[in-house]
Amino acid sequence: MKNRSSFCKVSAGMLIFALSTPALLVGCSGPQPKTEGAIYDTGKVAEYAAPYVSYDANYNTEEYNAVDESNFKAVATSPLSTFAADVDTASYANIRRFINSGELPPADAVRIEEMLNYFHYDYPQPNEGEPFSVTTEISVCPWNPDTKLMMVGMQAKSMEELEKKPSNLVFLIDVSGSMEEPNKLPLVKNAFLLLCEQLKENDTVSIVTYAGSDQVVLEGAKGSDSKEIMAAIEDLEAGGSTAGSEGIKTAYEIAGKYFKADGNNRVILATDGDLNVGITSEGELTRLIKKEKESGVFLSVLGFGTENIKDNKMEALADNGNGNYSYIDSRFEAKKVLSEELGANFFTVAKDVKLQLEFNPKFIKGYRLIGYENRIMDDEDFKDDTKDGGEIGSGHRVTVLYEIVDNDSPMEIGSDLKYQTGVANDSNDLLNIAVRYKEPDSETSKELNYPVTTESIKTEMSDNMKFAAAVAETGMLLRDSEFKGKSSYDSVVSLLDSIPNIKSDTSKLEFLLLVKKMATLTKEQ
Repeated sequence: MKNRSSFCKVSAGMLIFALSTPALLVGCSGPQPKTEGAIYDTGKVAEYAAPYVSYDANYNTEEYNAVDESNFKAVATSPLSTFAADVDTASYANIRRFINSGELPPADAVRIEEMLNYFHYDYPQPNEGEPFSVTTEISVCPWNPDTKLMMVGMQAKSMEELEKKPSNLVFLIDVSGSMEEPNKLPLVKNAFLLLCEQLKENDTVSIVTYAGSDQVVLEGAKGSDSKEIMAAIEDLEAGGSTAGSEGIKTAYEIAGKYFKADGNNRVILATDGDLNVGITSEGELTRLIKKEKESGVFLSVLGFGTENIKDNKMEALADNGNGNYSYIDSRFEAKKVLSEELGANFFTVAKDVKLQLEFNPKFIKGYRLIGYENRIMDDEDFKDDTKDGGEIGSGHRVTVLYEIVDNDSPMEIGSDLKYQTGVANDSNDLLNIAVRYKEPDSETSKELNYPVTTESIKTEMSDNMKFAAAVAETGMLLRDSEFKGKSSYDSVVSLLDSIPNIKSDTSKLEFLLLVKKMATLTKEQ
């Protein structure tokens, strides 16, 4: 489903912000918790924080695609729910940037699926010979007593043997004038220097830059030549207009030249998305990247900066280029994406991954998919191998939430049709989850099915589900969703506080602190 484009304008006024996790905490009184990673140790702020940036929000031209939330559907007439998997995390990091700057994000910057998939969940590893495990849990819905909440957790296999294969990487770096700010090109350099530390000797690295025109800075360097690669990155300077489309074409051309048939081939694009020369529209860029992906080269998009970021274009490139999209707001986030989660982000274990849930009208009368609005597919496209799905990397997790309405609920669900009703059946399954995927080097899909029974119903939510529910509830509050029910930041904090080990996970603890700041910002508006 394609969404119309909308422009985000941040409210006027001079703002000072730090694009980092510690920036949120430095101003807090009292001792800071010490957890693994130690990003809460204020003595380590310099290691993780991007430079402070002062800007006039009157000149903000950030762009986001409009998000139209999914409504409840009647199982009697719409028993199938079909969508592409999504492992992007950009929205959450961007939301964090807004909150750390003292601003609430615009509603269209909030994509709940990307908030959910930013975090780690304790899902079981796949069985031998299977690429995924799929687990379900059904329990109470914190914000709506008339519905139940269902969590679907997909865990991809960690494939160390895949991560040991040689990589053919092309760093495609935007060095246009719009990248001059300290939170753009300087942070890009830091990010790619971190990536260089992960290179293997038999990797191949090329660097393409683009501004008014594209330039090949480095071609076919070996991973063992890390000093040469790092020196080329250090020497990059910003200036000029933004001919991104020419840079994309050149990057894929070079990736094809050094293509490794039994390896990992990927273009890594770093930009604010502000393309203003050559092909610039979202539609034209989508057609370009769809053509280039046929080469078998995957894509990772790294977004940087503020004020003029074009989130809509970066998301479109990743979604249509067999890729993923991350937003880098600090060295901490760069380390997470390019080092700690390198396997998940850069080594694809399954492409064109699609999910289709079939609900049984014998037990369930309605449902609503939370998030994934721009990944929804026509039901008939599920078995069509020409239709693009999502890409999942080594060890990736995908988390999906549904509100479901069982037949005993007093909630009324409108029907799409006037005369037809659900077909009677003898199955005692609540629903079925079908997953279709292609292996990275194949164009033929395989399909797995996971029936969901009453064994998935729990009287109390697991810690996994409590956290996912809290994230979704926060997203609905930020969007002022019509489906937020009795949601409140106080209820989110209460739910998070009920998770015993939340402080042992640095990212989840950070989220708790951000939610408290969101509550304060909301009261101040």
